[in-house]
Amino acid sequence: MFYCNFKSSEEKKSFYQRKKLEMLNYIKDSLERKIASVSASIEVLENQISRDKVEINN
Repeated sequence: MFYCNFKSSEEKKSFYQRKKLEMLNYIKDSLERKIASVSASIEVLENQISRDKVEINN
């Protein structure tokens, strides 16, 4: 995985905590993009359903 010459166990711990934080932020960003995409799709579908209801009633 990673090879680093750590001077202390605290330095090693800090390094892995930062890497974990970077990974979790990456996952969070990815999920936020997916949620935005799904939300946009839901909004478009709801608009289409509303439009279709108006067309049927006319």
